[in-house]
Amino acid sequence: MGLSTYNQQEIPSFMYGTAWKKDETQRLLEMAVESGFKAIDTANQLIHYNEAGVGDALLSLYKKGFKRESLFLQTKFTNTNGQDHRTPYDAYAPLSTQVRQSFESSLKHLHSDYLDSYVLHGPYSRHGLSEADFEVWAAIEEIYKSGKSKIIGVSNVSAGQLSELCRKAKTMPMLVQNRCYAITGWDHEVRSLCREHKIIYQGFSLLTANSQVLSHPYIQSIARRLSATPEQVIFKFSMLIGMLPLTGTSNPEHMKEDLAAERLDLTKQEVEKIEMIASAGKNV
Repeated sequence: MGLSTYNQQEIPSFMYGTAWKKDETQRLLEMAVESGFKAIDTANQLIHYNEAGVGDALLSLYKKGFKRESLFLQTKFTNTNGQDHRTPYDAYAPLSTQVRQSFESSLKHLHSDYLDSYVLHGPYSRHGLSEADFEVWAAIEEIYKSGKSKIIGVSNVSAGQLSELCRKAKTMPMLVQNRCYAITGWDHEVRSLCREHKIIYQGFSLLTANSQVLSHPYIQSIARRLSATPEQVIFKFSMLIGMLPLTGTSNPEHMKEDLAAERLDLTKQEVEKIEMIASAGKNV
């Protein structure tokens, strides 16, 4: 099963995130792919990611018989606000040059001549979009036009920023990746815009940002009914509301459990109640 972007590109329905893995990146990513994950998320940002370690894992997987075309590779351009001194580009170069240099660096790290998805890691500020943001987005659009990335997207955006980007950009993003909080209706405003514009919504931190939901009696009762874990219930719920979830688990059993969540069967009423769970309190 997978999702399709408005430009007719297929994305697997579950993605493995490689943030915070550091020296364990290669080992954990190999384990994830061997468990069944086909979509991989990383970024060219040494503070939180080891993109070169992702590439090392890929080379090892290819030797084991996995094929590049069977995997979905997604990485990101991170502007100077999100980097330390180890930028993968000349931090004093024009922004379009920074994007191009970061992209070429990513291709080398990932041992590929194209990407399935290239994502702007986030705008320069939390409110609105600046001239710099549109300059960076224009450079990402050029990469898309060149055919070197099949999809382009944006991460860590508010509803206002996404709306502005969709209005003003020559090419709208095909996907949005956001940290997803139940207390905001699971990022309801941004998801609504994504539905309106046929943009794929990728949700991360579904578990870590919503620990109180996992322990909610209603989630626990659904898990018991399905002989599943609360984590599996949340992942299946996210898929049923049109989301593409990310997991970054380092536990091999949890990797298999997460993937198995897709086979669960939640009722329409259960989905509707979970969507309101954080604002409705304990009496759902």
